[in-house]
Amino acid sequence: MIKVRGYAARDAHSPLTPFSLERRNPGPHDVQIDILFCGICHSDLHQARNDWGNSLYPMVPGHEIVGRVVKVGTAVRKLKPGDFAGVGCVVDSCRTCSACKENLEQYCEAGPTLTYNSKERDSERLTFGGYSEQIVVEERFVVKIPTRLDLKAVGPLLCAGITTYSPLRHWKVGPGSKVGVIGLGGLGHMGIKFSKAFGAYVVLITTSPQKAEDAMRLGAHEVLLSQDFATMARNAASFDFLLDTIPVGHDLNPYVALLKRDRSMVLVGALTALEPPLQGFNLITGRRSVTGSAIGGMAETQEMIDFCAQHNIVSDVEIVPIQAVNEAYARLLKNDVRYRFVIDMHSLKRDLLKPEALHAQSTLRSTVSTY
Repeated sequence: MIKVRGYAARDAHSPLTPFSLERRNPGPHDVQIDILFCGICHSDLHQARNDWGNSLYPMVPGHEIVGRVVKVGTAVRKLKPGDFAGVGCVVDSCRTCSACKENLEQYCEAGPTLTYNSKERDSERLTFGGYSEQIVVEERFVVKIPTRLDLKAVGPLLCAGITTYSPLRHWKVGPGSKVGVIGLGGLGHMGIKFSKAFGAYVVLITTSPQKAEDAMRLGAHEVLLSQDFATMARNAASFDFLLDTIPVGHDLNPYVALLKRDRSMVLVGALTALEPPLQGFNLITGRRSVTGSAIGGMAETQEMIDFCAQHNIVSDVEIVPIQAVNEAYARLLKNDVRYRFVIDMHSLKRDLLKPEALHAQSTLRSTVSTY
């Protein structure tokens, strides 16, 4: 086994602290990665605090992993030592169900094995994520990162990026499409970038007038304020596709009315109950659909990364040291980030296990690096 250092949540109420863990030695199909950067997803915060009631401790979060390959198994063909590689939300699946056979591992009928807060298949060993020095993952669940992309800003593509890219591709958004991106945060800012790159006319739909300027910088053509009822009424039945990135339960009814006949609104953010109830009238009268989408499969994730390299798309990020992860979580609760935190894992090497160094570094104010 390979001994590795990281940061872990020990329970739902304690801050993340230094932690020692073990990784398996690489097998014939495995890739060993020295982690350089790891994004902080909002789900990391939810899982660390057991907000969804399914947390397993100790927990090393992180599923937006970017690093350098240091070793590969004898059967690995896609990657070699020295390559840059990424690991997203899933590190294994059953391989045999209909979803897996269609390269949709995220919908594995037996349940995918998650990068953290999961158990290895046929084992009671916990999976540990990217807030750590290294990770060992089977080649199928690793993507190759093109050298032209800025590594510091790539990690969130493996979650926020593929979460928005996949539905846009599945519902064939392209030139001539009018797309509404509902909400501007970690998901929404990627939805704007991808929709623009696909050639669509992009509208940010938001409750916040102050987000208009940034939306236009990111590539939106227009901003629609959802609480401006007269403007919403003028835009009724005018959208070809709606990407709803709002992360909490909310009223879908005003947005459904924006769709043309036979068009869809896709939920990618809210995992909790939606309130108030969805009114059937708006669905029936326009034969409209409300549906959902998770991340993409591994083939589609590699396609997305290559698309990003071709179009120079990365996330807007703020870089933080691992010693400031608890501060980052506190700021994330207040939506005080534009638009994703990314941990510089080089910081893990700086006196990681010395309490006085941990205390000193935890008071650092994060520096902003926007791409």
